[in-house]
Amino acid sequence: MTIALDAGAALLVIDVQAAFDDESYWGKRNNPEAEANIAALAAAWSAAGRPVVRVRHASTNPASPLRPEHPGHAYKAVVAGLSPALEVVKSVHSAFHGTPDLGAWLTANGVRQVVVTGVQTNRCCETTARLAGDLGYDVLFALDATYTFTEGDVTADQFAAVTAANIEGNFGRVVSAADLL
Repeated sequence: MTIALDAGAALLVIDVQAAFDDESYWGKRNNPEAEANIAALAAAWSAAGRPVVRVRHASTNPASPLRPEHPGHAYKAVVAGLSPALEVVKSVHSAFHGTPDLGAWLTANGVRQVVVTGVQTNRCCETTARLAGDLGYDVLFALDATYTFTEGDVTADQFAAVTAANIEGNFGRVVSAADLL
């Protein structure tokens, strides 16, 4: 299925940071194709002249590998070379609660449709998508351009399935990267 995209649809690339490669800290991840799907979407957005918003988590937790002074704060190579229209830094889950103000930027640029990609599916990606939906944006959640981690008895794939059920029809539409290319 191909999705009709607004000419100004913004691609949100959330928290694609080196720290998330540390399996000893985060646990086992799902969706090893996420980075390739993010890269394909970013390339398509750049080629079409659509805006890319790159979001970085700057943790305030002293033990977090995502704190600004830690090497894990750096972007992963797949997104490090992007020239985003906007760069947002946040210390909470939603990209709408970062600096600069994502919502104000989207409004100022006439953006009404957002595509959510990145890390973690069930945390920062889902939280951003939920808030975007509540704010009236047309949300496309590219599930296969996200990944998350197993926690306790809940597998990463189970978290992703619940996120998809939460988003679909409530806060937006769950799509694949291929649907958007």
